[in-house]
Amino acid sequence: MIFPTRAWELEQNDRRLVFVSGSEATLFAETRAFSVTRHCHPAWKVVLPIGGHVEVGVSGRRTTAAAGVIVPPQLAHTCAASSSYVALFIDPWMLRPEPGLTCLDNAAARRLRAALGHADLPDTGADLAAAKAELTALTGAGHSLDPRVAHAIQESTRADPHAHIGAIAAEVGLSPPRMRALVRTAVGIPLVRLRQWSRLRTAIAGLPDESVAAAAASAGFADHAHLARTARTLLGRAPASIGKGTRLSTAKAEPWQNLGGPIRYT
Repeated sequence: MIFPTRAWELEQNDRRLVFVSGSEATLFAETRAFSVTRHCHPAWKVVLPIGGHVEVGVSGRRTTAAAGVIVPPQLAHTCAASSSYVALFIDPWMLRPEPGLTCLDNAAARRLRAALGHADLPDTGADLAAAKAELTALTGAGHSLDPRVAHAIQESTRADPHAHIGAIAAEVGLSPPRMRALVRTAVGIPLVRLRQWSRLRTAIAGLPDESVAAAAASAGFADHAHLARTARTLLGRAPASIGKGTRLSTAKAEPWQNLGGPIRYT
């Protein structure tokens, strides 16, 4: 079992919400059907409905419906689950690149949910490492990163939102523009977008304990509106729909821990 870096479980009106962020993945689950508007995230997303199906819409293509789906990084899409569901987010370098959607049949979706340790909605003890291993067996592993790229991503996406790009670039002997170019070439995503994603994850982790404005400030956003715009751009939903409710359980990270995934060095 890989213990979560940060986790919470909430009850909000007629639904339960679960958030777990660890070294292998980030998980969000809720006990009702839900849909999100068009968005584009810099991570792999795996959507696993529980007793229903998921529909994904991509511009210019017919809507895809399946028992589960894997959405690659940087693909703009809409998404709707017809039932309770689990969503896993995996850092972009961790899985073998695929250009489009991957539909999962019932058997594959069940195996991934079972790997989390629960046949239905998981709790804050979800086994992210086992789910990541099952997903890697299904899709193939990603590639190792240049140590300079690994260091740049690791330092730039720490929970501390004030890491300075210039100082990080100097640590690996690069200029800031060269470091940004190297990261984008290696993972296919601009470093600034990876930083936004990390800050959004940090803000969501803090939502049960703080107002949306305070969570935004703690994660390095300019204000509440900046966080809201980023959440809609990267997740297709507002922050207030995610992390407010009656707390059922929680697990917090130490301040120095990174909420990002592990980096494999060459």
